[in-house]
Amino acid sequence: MRSFSLKECAISVALAAGLIIGMPSLDSSPMAYAANPSLPDLSVLISGPPIKDPGALLRYALPIDNKAIREVQKPLEDITESLKVAGVRGLDSVERNVKQASRSLKQGKSLIISGLAESKKDHGVELLDKLEIGMEELQQIVEGRNRDAVAPKQKELLKYVGDVEEDMVDSFPYEVPEEYRSMPLLKGRAAVDMKVKVKDNPNLEECVFHIVLDGYNAPVTAGNFVDLVQRHFYDGMEIQRADGFVVQTGDPEGPAEGFIDPSTEKTRTIPLEIMVDGEKAPVYGSTLEELGLYKAQTKLPFNAFGTMAMARDEFENNSASSQVFWLLKESELTPSNANILDGRYAVFGYVTENEDFLADLKVGDVIESIQVVSGLENLVNPSYKIAG
Repeated sequence: MRSFSLKECAISVALAAGLIIGMPSLDSSPMAYAANPSLPDLSVLISGPPIKDPGALLRYALPIDNKAIREVQKPLEDITESLKVAGVRGLDSVERNVKQASRSLKQGKSLIISGLAESKKDHGVELLDKLEIGMEELQQIVEGRNRDAVAPKQKELLKYVGDVEEDMVDSFPYEVPEEYRSMPLLKGRAAVDMKVKVKDNPNLEECVFHIVLDGYNAPVTAGNFVDLVQRHFYDGMEIQRADGFVVQTGDPEGPAEGFIDPSTEKTRTIPLEIMVDGEKAPVYGSTLEELGLYKAQTKLPFNAFGTMAMARDEFENNSASSQVFWLLKESELTPSNANILDGRYAVFGYVTENEDFLADLKVGDVIESIQVVSGLENLVNPSYKIAG
């Protein structure tokens, strides 16, 4: 069995001495330094702090264009930063956020409703009513200076916002290239719960990680994973690397380094799949660096703790099969467009619950099960239903 290695790349820019980050690959060679890593323009590197919250990343990744709902979403998300300010000033800032979100909802409600998919309009309007009531409740919480109740209510309201935004997506927005069309595809989103048995940790015996998989931006990659989950491929498999940079698994026992499709008796591989922000469909088979898209931002960036992506052979873009990893690096060290992983590895989801516990996992901890808890109806061409 060949394990992943980390190939470090030293990046020097004018405003920092350097940045060293690893690149998960199937290469088993010792760590080395890339000679001349290609870098985006400096102005892009310092363009602003990246979005780090997985829920926010998933909301912005939806294939919608409705400014009115985004103007409700943004101030609600800004509450997180406001709560970092101590004392009365923090709550005063939260109150401004809530008032701004409430005002945007009142002024933009008709535009939001007009953006709902016709088949989902009733559900979307119902959610907007709940959002409006919840906003009033949050205002009362802030006025009562109940600081501890703010974050849970914020989370509830952002869930409504995200669900409204999903109700704006009428159907899968593009055609997957013909050569990949018969593969398992996730045409939408799905969620899985990954239950891990933790060894030798008195503070944590087991943990369930909730992971949202984004088939809108990575239908082939997410579809491949859901198909493997339905085959129980990962159940009973150990965590195979946990080094503070990534947690990874998916290398089966024996000489194979990926999933052997019983119908072909060969390793099933999938293409590198990257959705560029502003494009309508992913690019396949090439890194953004190879395409010369140095300034491009990916729709699903490596910004969040618990970003989930496919591992592959470093020198073969279309070699991913079953090995997956979760990024643990502090996102301040890997901001959008300065992260050497963006555009080189296919992100297809984020851990949205209990992600902090990923840092406690060790080699040898066991994945007891991964189960699809929602969105299985979005999987097309499932191979797990085929006998054998």
